[in-house]
Amino acid sequence: MVTRKQVLFLLLFLLFIAEGTILPLLIPSGWQMRISANLVYIVILFIAVYHHRHTALVLGIFFGLLHDVVFYGEMIGPYGFSMGLSAYMMGLIFQAPRAPLPVMVSVVILGSLLNDTMLFFLYKLFQLNHVTFDWALIEYMIPNLFIHFVFALIIYVPLRKQLERIGKRRSKTEEAS
Repeated sequence: MVTRKQVLFLLLFLLFIAEGTILPLLIPSGWQMRISANLVYIVILFIAVYHHRHTALVLGIFFGLLHDVVFYGEMIGPYGFSMGLSAYMMGLIFQAPRAPLPVMVSVVILGSLLNDTMLFFLYKLFQLNHVTFDWALIEYMIPNLFIHFVFALIIYVPLRKQLERIGKRRSKTEEAS
């Protein structure tokens, strides 16, 4: 029998595949270099808030390293580090099993901005990035924030319900033992 956690992991993997195959077809060619929507990260933020921050940390590291290997080959580790740490921090600050939509949208915006800022400064530290923070903020961080905001609004209700069901099953099994 397939559990909800396995279905959630499969959903994350399918979103990862969609980021590289379907999303580039939907983004206009003039915006291809500016937008790199990280849909998997948004779902991981939902997991951090509604399920558990440690699960989000592990998923962030795993899918971040997958991003590093598949999409960004200059360095292995920045996406894994930034996705894992920022998802953990958002889960630590906003841990709420019944977080309303405004709180979750705030988590997505702050988490996305934190993730992009960490990536910017990691690349700046290793001299792979030669632009200013202001330019990066205007050119690709804010457009990514908009895409992440819209995606979070689309998936809010169905994903929250699924994560609440996982939480209920976890609490039932803890009570039984």
